[in-house]
This record gives sequence, structure tokens and C-alpha cells, in this order.
Amino acid sequence: MSSQLISEYEITHSRAKSFYSTYERKPELQHQTHYCPGCGHGNIHKMLAQAIDGLGIQDRTILISPVGCGVFAYYYFDVGNIQAAHGRAPAVATAVKRSRPESIVVSYQGDGDLAAIGSAEILHAANRGENITVIFVNNAIYSMTGGQFAPTTLLGQKSTTSPNGRDPINEGYPLHVSELLATLEAPVYIERVGLGDNRQIAGAARAIRRAVENQVRGLGFSLIEVLAPCPTIWKMTPVEAQRWVRETMEKTFPLGVFCDRTERAQPRPAARPAPALEELPRILEIEGEEAGKGKTAVAAAAENVDLRVRVAGFGGQGVLLLGELLAEAGLDAGLEVSWLPSYGPEMRSGTSNCQVRIASEAIDSPLVSSPNVLIAMNEPSLRKFDGSVRSGGWVIYNGEAFPEDCKRADVQVLALPFAQMANELGDPRMANMIMLGAMLEIARSLPQASIDAALRRLVKKPKLVELDQRALARGRELFHTSRTTPKQ
Repeated sequence: MSSQLISEYEITHSRAKSFYSTYERKPELQHQTHYCPGCGHGNIHKMLAQAIDGLGIQDRTILISPVGCGVFAYYYFDVGNIQAAHGRAPAVATAVKRSRPESIVVSYQGDGDLAAIGSAEILHAANRGENITVIFVNNAIYSMTGGQFAPTTLLGQKSTTSPNGRDPINEGYPLHVSELLATLEAPVYIERVGLGDNRQIAGAARAIRRAVENQVRGLGFSLIEVLAPCPTIWKMTPVEAQRWVRETMEKTFPLGVFCDRTERAQPRPAARPAPALEELPRILEIEGEEAGKGKTAVAAAAENVDLRVRVAGFGGQGVLLLGELLAEAGLDAGLEVSWLPSYGPEMRSGTSNCQVRIASEAIDSPLVSSPNVLIAMNEPSLRKFDGSVRSGGWVIYNGEAFPEDCKRADVQVLALPFAQMANELGDPRMANMIMLGAMLEIARSLPQASIDAALRRLVKKPKLVELDQRALARGRELFHTSRTTPKQ
């Protein structure tokens, strides 16, 4: 055909501009996707790309790809792309939309990804009415991993993990995601469509475009559930798979609009901007004369702080409060801080420990695998963490004497019956504060003004604040009167 003859024709159908011109995942197959013949993902990709083109939003769109058969969407869509962990696409989409409100964010997920491991993420994103668009591909099976039954697998449907067919007594009933989310107050638009024939495909295209357009208008959360064929895992031909969508899947998952509030929905207000850095002290209630004094003291006397503390004991001994107080004081003093608690389910007598880092430089990790100070409030905690203390560090132990088999020649030890001393102060709960006072005197990295300010924020009762201050002073005193303790 001559070029003159070709020029007389108008091209009415071509590859969407939102697709890459070539797909570079495999050098030898750059003209095609990885999807099986008859797979629903190809049609859904085309519909989404056409919606993006039609709305003129290619340069604003960010696609959140799932784990599952749609995992390689970023090889096909010429838009912003982010790969999310399994089930976490709505959470990632929320973060992207809130940080870049001008973007159009599409969360693309399969039924195993959205309805199983990601059920919490999609439920709460919908309940908050996040201004995102979700494409939910429902083929009633885990496809990529070999055909295990999914939350949407039909009753009686066989899979590798339900070889006798899904039994409601054993596996429960199919999860109706669209109906479930439609009971919430926040979603704007939820519709279930199918790919069972050409008429259904045309309706699915309209629904997907509308769901994306809702986001362009700023109306809020939209979800389109697509009943999609999976010929390979269903062990059918593409024609048989389409028929199965129409004649079988629809009996369990009827098509239709389950929520439509677009007519009365108003554009969501713009997200509040992040506060300026200079506003943070006021918001965190750490501004004031004492905070300023603390920062001055640190700047003058502690320019190279690198305090790595592990606090451990039983639940109820004030382990977490001790660590939190340290972190709050460090923050008040203008230092970098991290506080990482760890505790069992028991309110009392369970194990409890926390890791605290206070530094003058940025902290790379909150983990304290080799502390330079260990505060062990009981013997089991001492035995668990004593070996991790770095050479030259300190161990502060709540006990009459330090166990012989725990002694090390390369660390320093302060072992005293701190619990008994707390009783002498009139409150057995003060053992943690006495030990903290001793540690502060050892480290000499935090000014007293910052400790006092942190105490007032964390301890609301003035009488307890006064008692805590007395306990801290007692701990500082004990450190100096116990300097004769030999190095281990």
C-alpha cells in the first residue's frame, strides 16, 4: 500500500500513549506483556491507559503496582510507578496522595493481594475516604503462585489448597469486597464490572474512567472490582473462561453499582501543610526557658554525644518510662534521639526492654545491638544482655552483688540494691529513677534542665515529679559514693 493511500485513512485505534512503546522486561519479547492469552489484566490495563489518556493526566499519574500477576505493571505503563509490598498498595497510595496531592494515584490489586493480606489496608483507606482510585481484579484464585484458593474463591470451586472444592465450614464463604466497603460512609463510588463479553468490557471501561475522573475532581475514594477470566489456572480456553465469568462468577458476585455519592460529593479539602520546623517545639510542648538552657549546655559541653542504652527488666518496673524519659530529655536538649520499646503481653511481670540512642549526629538505626550502657533491673535481664555491652561500657545492675559468672574485665559495673533504696525514699517505684540518676552521672551528656522538662511532660502529677527528682539526685549521689567499686 502506498504512503499516499495510507495518508487518506484516519487512525482511530492505536496503542495508548500511557503505555511504553516497547516493553523492556524481556529483550526478545518487547512487543508483548507477560500475561497469558485470555487473561483479564491485559484488557484492564488497556482500559486504565485509555482513561489516563482521555483525561490528559499521564504526567500526573502514579500507579501503585501489586504483588501478583500484575506485578510488572511498571514495565508497561509510562507513568509514575511504585512497587508496593504484598497487600500494602492502599497504604502506599495514601502516603503518595497525601504527600503529592496534585497527583492521580491508582492502586492496582488482585484478589489475593487486596482481599487477603491487604484487607486491613483497603478497609481503612476506604473508611478514611482517601482520594485515590482502586482497581480490584477478582479472578477468584491465587494465580501467580499456582492456584491456591483466595478469599474470593467460589463455594465448591477446586484449587490446589481446596482440592475437594471450597467448603464454608472449613474455608469460610467468599468475601464480597464491594458490598463490604459500600457499607462505609466515606467511599464515593464502588462498582463491580465483568469481562465476560464485549458488552461487559465496554461497561468496565466506562466505570474505570469514571473512577479515575472522580479523583481528578477531588471527590474521594473510588473502587472498581473487575471479574476477570484466568484461563490458565482455571484450566479453560479463553472463550470458556469468559463464559464462566458470565454464567458462574456473577451468581456469587453480581455486577452493579454498590455505592454512588458522586452527585452530592464535594471536593475534599486540601491536606494541611506540614508545620514549619520552628513550630515543632511549640507543638511538642518543649519550648520555654529551660529547653533553651538545655540546648545551650549541650552545644557547649556535649558536641560528640553517642549514647547507646539498653534498659531491661520486668513489666511494671518502669523500664519503658525510663527509656522514654531519656529520649524526651535528649530531644529537649536539641540532640538526635530514638526510642524503641519491646515488651510482652503481660501488664506485670512480663519481660520488657527498650533501646535508646542519643547522639549529636543523625541516627542511622534505632537498634542498639551493642550498648555502651546497660541498665539491668533484674538478674534475667542482666544475663540476657550483659554479653552485648561494648568494651569500655557500663552495666548498672539492680542487685546486692554482681553475679560472678557475668563479670567481664572490659566493662565497668555499678551493682547496688536500687529497689531497696527506693523503699527508703518511700516509694518502691522509684528504683528506675535512682538507676537513671546514676546513669546520667556516668554519661554526663544531658543537662538537668532537659531532664526536668522531660519529667514534667511525662509525669503529670507534681508530687510524683518531686519524688522522681529526689530519686534522680539520690542516684547521682550513689554513683559518686560507690566509685570504689572495682572494674570488672
